[in-house]
Amino acid sequence: MPRLIFISCVFISFFLTINLQAQGYITNEDLDKRSRKLLEEAESLARRQQFDNAIKSLNALLEREPQAIDALILRGDMYYAKGELEMAEHDLEEVLAMSMDYKPRLIYQLGLVEYDLEKYEEAAAHHEAYLAQADERDRRRERVEKYLKNAQVAAELRRNPVPFSPESIGPSINTPGKEYLPAFSADGRYLVYTVNYTGGEDFYYSELKEDGTWTKGQALTGVNTLENEGAQSMSADGRLLYFTGCNWPDSYGSCDLYYARREKGEWGNLRHAATPINSAQWDTQPSLSANGDYLYFTSTRPGGFGGSDIWRCKRGLDGRFGNPENLGPTINTEGNEQSPFLHADGQTLYFASNTHPGLGDFDIFISRMQLDGSWSEPKNIGYPINTSAGEGTLVVSLDGKKAYYTTDQNTKKGSPLDLDIYQFDLYQEARPQSLTYVEGRVVDAQTKEIIEDADVLITAEGKTTTFAQVKTLDDGTFLIVLPMGENYAFEVSREGYLFYSDRFELAGAFGLEKPYELSIPLQPIPKELSVNGEQPIVLKNVLFVSGSAELLPMSEMELNRLVELLEENVKLNIRINGHTDNVGDDTANQVLSEARAKSVYSFLVSQGIPTERLSYKGFGESQPLAENDTPEGRKLNRRTEFEVVSLGEQ
Repeated sequence: MPRLIFISCVFISFFLTINLQAQGYITNEDLDKRSRKLLEEAESLARRQQFDNAIKSLNALLEREPQAIDALILRGDMYYAKGELEMAEHDLEEVLAMSMDYKPRLIYQLGLVEYDLEKYEEAAAHHEAYLAQADERDRRRERVEKYLKNAQVAAELRRNPVPFSPESIGPSINTPGKEYLPAFSADGRYLVYTVNYTGGEDFYYSELKEDGTWTKGQALTGVNTLENEGAQSMSADGRLLYFTGCNWPDSYGSCDLYYARREKGEWGNLRHAATPINSAQWDTQPSLSANGDYLYFTSTRPGGFGGSDIWRCKRGLDGRFGNPENLGPTINTEGNEQSPFLHADGQTLYFASNTHPGLGDFDIFISRMQLDGSWSEPKNIGYPINTSAGEGTLVVSLDGKKAYYTTDQNTKKGSPLDLDIYQFDLYQEARPQSLTYVEGRVVDAQTKEIIEDADVLITAEGKTTTFAQVKTLDDGTFLIVLPMGENYAFEVSREGYLFYSDRFELAGAFGLEKPYELSIPLQPIPKELSVNGEQPIVLKNVLFVSGSAELLPMSEMELNRLVELLEENVKLNIRINGHTDNVGDDTANQVLSEARAKSVYSFLVSQGIPTERLSYKGFGESQPLAENDTPEGRKLNRRTEFEVVSLGEQ
């Protein structure tokens, strides 16, 4: 309400000023021959865009006839074309002081000049003044209503600045040349950014040192070419890079999307993303979701809402991306949206727009995915992050606390090439969902050799679809980002091995700082039994109702995986083992452990596994894995496992 009262006061003051200063004017028809010739001369020069000479002719005319209203209007236009906004504002104010009725459009045009001058309250007052005198059939009404909304939002943003204290990312990356568009691996340890040192765009990379500083940027060999490449997005594990290549020999349009892989520490294997991602139009600025299931990008292809829109492609089960879908009119406008950055939470989208209400040119906006898959109304990220200048890509760290962007704020006069990467603490309301990540290495339990191409699957509790699915890389590693607030089932499998399972309980655990780092030994499927027996495999995602042998529904996914293992390896005969902690009566614990083992046995039999291949046994509290004097220890001891006890004939 105070803002509305303030603008209304400006509005009333504006009318009083106009009425008090109202004075006579003369039009073209009233000019003498010499003055009319000067005006015609100025109009001719203006058409040829000789603005300075046009202004000289108009100055001469206005010295003769200070109230020549058409000359004042034209001179204001010339000043605006030259970017001399204060002079343009002065001439338009003079015109309106002479008459508000001569050309009413000048009322909102003065508001546009004031908007560019960052005089947002005055701009809003002039737009309101125009709308107050315009009738409902005015063809400009809808346009001016948008101008008014922009000015009101800009005024509000300026009156309520957000916390913002940017600092350079450091001299090992920033130079007197251009560095921009940073992209990070999920763990924040690996950075790829775009540079322009010689007139062409290339990639450089840097790695985070233990002291928190970055190594000196180096050219990304294996990806850089003689053409331009930039606007990149890196996969969460830092092994896959989607980027934009412009005017490459195989591109469909001026700019297309490409990708490269890092294997054994080296980048290469460049590929054109091809159809349906690329088109004959401008396709650029990719943003790959953390679990790799969506690729967001900017495109001017047909079917959008404006000039450039934000689109996305979904990856299918075959690993290929499907047809692009437009993000819709909530995100995209009749203007231009670009520079999408989907945070690793998969729900928070940062992007730039020159049409959603803001401070001018391109502003950065934030939108969040709703439960039904739609996007929330974009919110301007605020001043002074956004300014009247153009803002581009904003990148946010995995924990949501740090943001990175590019600015030329320290550029000195005469040094137009200076463009640097800056970082700042992102204020709370603009942060994404809290996240952590699981980083692991899979090895053979016997030989300790790395295992590549193992399948890693994570499923959110209560969900029937896989949250993320990756394969281990050539060094046996993987990395998966997990949103906080949910519990996850985790499984690793590889042909020829018994599977491994784990569980991450992140519901309510906001603020977790340390990610999960795992070393995962996969037990080879035995060809013959060891003298000492085989190591039991804990079924960490087989869970029961508290104090009961009733299986929880979430257990079925892991039990079905055990069924698949037994169906694929018909020689395996297993025993289900049940264990408890030491809380309660020994006898009761023994009974419970055996009942739980039998429940799993019964499930396997119900799925068609022959009884002669199965047995079960309860061990009660007799075989703890940890001390029972802590909740963590007791939790480890309450477990169900399977053990290979014999090998039948195939």
